[in-house]
Amino acid sequence: MEITKIQFTPIEQESRKNLDFKAGDTVRVWNKILEKGKVRLQAFEGLVLSRKHGTESGATFTIRKVASGVGVERIFPLYSPNIDKIEVIRQSKTRRSKLYYIRTKAVKEVKKRLKSVTLSAKKMPKEVETEIKTEE
Repeated sequence: MEITKIQFTPIEQESRKNLDFKAGDTVRVWNKILEKGKVRLQAFEGLVLSRKHGTESGATFTIRKVASGVGVERIFPLYSPNIDKIEVIRQSKTRRSKLYYIRTKAVKEVKKRLKSVTLSAKKMPKEVETEIKTEE
């Protein structure tokens, strides 16, 4: 009996299986997008929040980035044919395998910034009033 190796997916599974990235790393995923009959590549760069199901066929990973002040998260299947390549930009050491707490941490930082902006905006009219009084 002859054993033949038939590849059912258009991607190289071994190269994806050997990718060494984990939660806390910064990665850039090149996604294939079909527009008007043409395929173009679009990069999505961000922090890996989680990686689920190891190296199984249904393995996924979640990436979070902040675009125009809004947090954007995408879940990518590891073996998706729509992913052209995955680049690991920066590796970091974390103590957790799932970094979901970063969502609330980012919200808290934004709220702090808003408080500081509103406080400085309230101070502005008083300064203007004192300048007007000194000119008179």
